Amino acid sequence: MISKIDALTKTLEGVETVSVIHAAFGEKPHVVAMVEVSSKLSTESKLEEAFMLTNSVNDAWWNNEGVTPMFPDKGCRSTSVGDMVLVGKEKYLCDRMGWSLV
Repeated sequence: MISKIDALTKTLEGVETVSVIHAAFGEKPHVVAMVEVSSKLSTESKLEEAFMLTNSVNDAWWNNEGVTPMFPDKGCRSTSVGDMVLVGKEKYLCDRMGWSLV
């Protein structure tokens, strides 16, 4: 887990950590990953980066650099429509196209 000092150091280096929350398919909302993104990106770009990094393409997504898995099982599904990402204090819902503020 990321300590407060580590988080502050990364913020000073231009890195921000966002939380990926799975809640689609009738699931109880739960954090599945902490994802490091550039703090210089727009909010939409941060959301897209978190989405991309929590989808399996050539390997399991939790092996991606900058991703800290937060799930207790051996594996976890990819992020999908109906899931959410917390950027700062604002939560966004993954829509069919784009994101909406919750």
